[in-house]
Amino acid sequence: MDCWASVRAQAGATLAVTTEALNSTEPSPTNFRPALSPRPPGLPRVPGPFSGPRPTPVTDVAALCVCDLSPAQCDVNCCCDPDCSSMDFSVFSACSVSVVTGDSQFCSQKAAIYSLNFTAHPPQRVFKLVDQINPSVFCIHITNYKPALSFINPEVPDENNFDKLMKTSDGFSLNGESDVSFTTESGTPNTAKYEYGVHLQTSDSFLRFPSPLTSSLCTDNNPAAFLVNQAVKCTRRINLEQCEDIEALCMAYYSSPKILRVPNSRTEVPITVQSIVIQSLNKTLTRLEDTDVVKQSLVEAGAVNICTNVVLEVKYSLTYTDAGEITKADLSLLLGTVSNAVVPLQQKFEIHFIQQNTKPVPLSGNPGYVVGLPLAAGFQPHKMGATTCPLVVEKVKNLLKGQSFPDYVAPFGNSRAQDVLDWVPVHFVTQAPHVKHFVLQDSCQLPVALVIEVKWTKYGSLLNPQAKIVNVTANLISSSFPETNSGSERTILLSTVVTFVDVSAPAEAGFRARPTINAKLPFNFFFPFV
Repeated sequence: MDCWASVRAQAGATLAVTTEALNSTEPSPTNFRPALSPRPPGLPRVPGPFSGPRPTPVTDVAALCVCDLSPAQCDVNCCCDPDCSSMDFSVFSACSVSVVTGDSQFCSQKAAIYSLNFTAHPPQRVFKLVDQINPSVFCIHITNYKPALSFINPEVPDENNFDKLMKTSDGFSLNGESDVSFTTESGTPNTAKYEYGVHLQTSDSFLRFPSPLTSSLCTDNNPAAFLVNQAVKCTRRINLEQCEDIEALCMAYYSSPKILRVPNSRTEVPITVQSIVIQSLNKTLTRLEDTDVVKQSLVEAGAVNICTNVVLEVKYSLTYTDAGEITKADLSLLLGTVSNAVVPLQQKFEIHFIQQNTKPVPLSGNPGYVVGLPLAAGFQPHKMGATTCPLVVEKVKNLLKGQSFPDYVAPFGNSRAQDVLDWVPVHFVTQAPHVKHFVLQDSCQLPVALVIEVKWTKYGSLLNPQAKIVNVTANLISSSFPETNSGSERTILLSTVVTFVDVSAPAEAGFRARPTINAKLPFNFFFPFV
């Protein structure tokens, strides 16, 4: 790479500003760097480092949008999301990604800047495309060895995917810092609609969403916020003898509030109970056919007191429109039986928002996987073949594999389902027990463990590597057990293990040849010695 130490003023940058319609741009000259002291007289003008060709941008920053994780749906506060309309901007509070740049080490590069104009009716998105000058003394002028910026792909390309891998191998990076300063309008018009982060109002107060604050104990005064999906667990200390008088354990405490359709309105949206599941002391689950309100009650079971129909889990599902209105509120509850053995009590609360007339499909990254998000996986329907294992083996195997065990795993977080050839197949391996001398008669080979190994690699640019899944292996380990008589029971310990292995190969850096010095000394340099 050619690095330059630039100490002279640069030319003015070109700024293009648009509001919503990105095809109507009018450039206007703007200078983003102050001029330095002029060149002293008498010194020759040295050609500047930017006189030569500048590096071609690898990616179009105007087309990048890393916060767009919901296909065909507007992501909240994602100002670069092409699926967002002016009605969606009205519920935004700010831009989650305000500046998008390429490589921040270049001396000059394009920068896409997003902001919101709340003074317009309806609010508009403001887009700026500027030629950003790097304020650093040392910057990269030309990238003359592009392979040094990429990881080696451990997956061997073939004639089917070679061209596609070459096109998708260029990476990008985001830089939250910029030498371009801009301001956004903070004044938001006070209209009758919910905006992102606004508390959900009810007929008497606000929708309470218990959450742990300073400790793991539940705080009931925490309000639910519009478009803020949450899933929390908290602990509640209770006196079992007084369980019938504790509101937070009662189903009506969560189903009786009526949410206002818009803030400060008289239109109320009742909460509809969709399902009630009862959990017994031995963890068995039973779904009730009726969704009427069930009240908790204290029951004496011999010398032990238990409290039945106690709220253990609460799940809210709220439907909203793009105009910031709540149209529907659903509630699912898990009620259980509590004894002194499970006090203090742990409760779980969830709330998520669904836009009306949409079916969101969240992504796990764009394009690389994001840490903490689930692996995108799927399975291919297949016909049931002849089985040679007993029924108990199939039941144990289904317990380990779960429902609908996937056949493929998406290599990237934004892989499309129709690109089947790009997905990574799940290699399922069955490992039988090692028997040295003979196989026991009247024995059954039961699977006891499922070990899943996910191999991933860093893919793309060194500046912003993307996580890519390259191999998934599911190893089903079996063990031999003697068959038991009919009616007898045996306890078998089952386990599942998932490991993630980084198989990234080190990047091979390239260097230019060492420069040679072509200099001549004056003819009298060694006078008077010679």
